[in-house]
Amino acid sequence: MLLRSHIVDMQWVKENLDHEKLVIADCRFHLTEPEKGYEEYKQEHIPGAVYFHLENDLSAPTGKHGGRHPLPDAEQFSSVIGKAGIQHDSIVVAYDDQSGGMASHLWWLLKYYGHDEVYVMREGFSHWKAAGYPVDNEMPVLKETSYTAEPASGMLASMEDVRKALHDPEVRLIDSRAEERFFGISEPFDPVAGHIPSAEQEDWLNRSDEKGRLKDKGAWQKEMQPYAGGEEEIIVYCGSGVTACVNVLALAETGRKAKLYAGSWSDWISYEDNPVSRKK
Repeated sequence: MLLRSHIVDMQWVKENLDHEKLVIADCRFHLTEPEKGYEEYKQEHIPGAVYFHLENDLSAPTGKHGGRHPLPDAEQFSSVIGKAGIQHDSIVVAYDDQSGGMASHLWWLLKYYGHDEVYVMREGFSHWKAAGYPVDNEMPVLKETSYTAEPASGMLASMEDVRKALHDPEVRLIDSRAEERFFGISEPFDPVAGHIPSAEQEDWLNRSDEKGRLKDKGAWQKEMQPYAGGEEEIIVYCGSGVTACVNVLALAETGRKAKLYAGSWSDWISYEDNPVSRKK
């Protein structure tokens, strides 16, 4: 059932709830309240949905380097995906209630580890519920599978790659955070404020509308026009490699490949000799 888009509408999900290969992934998560998303899931979720916790399931343990949400290795990710009952031919649809910020991260991880059929639901859970679509509070009975994750090439950028990019006109850096964090006016999560020199600011929240729904392809084509058609390599980052995936998703949807700097800003500043800019 390979679809042409990386996005599906909630109506499509509703119409395919009984598809035998469909796995719905609930990715709701609140950075300042790490357990709130799971509590919301336990109260109600799309029927049959499996919950993925950003920090417990989709991140490796934190260390000196690697950022606030380090990339899980293939062994950890294989275990998490297998326990969720996902098989290599499963059709995975991820949703959240954070304008796609968490669901896009799972989309990227599955793509990076070789899963073809993974999509992000355009709307959030609140839109699903407001539409009168079915919700459930039952915990699904999961049948564990044997899943083997294999990293893909060309999707991930390391800190060293970003260092080299500082002096390479053939590489464009996109910072996905809000202007206040980019210019170092405020920094709610990390001990150092600012951005990586030469980066362009492209707030990930601009990829969704005022109601928190991901915009359509036409809107994204206009918004991502500055990056279309070029030969430069694109590296995207944010604070910890999570919400940057929305910009990677938008670029992919409009035909432009990009690499994710998974450690992102929180990894960059863990190296004391890395330069920091606050220029406007």
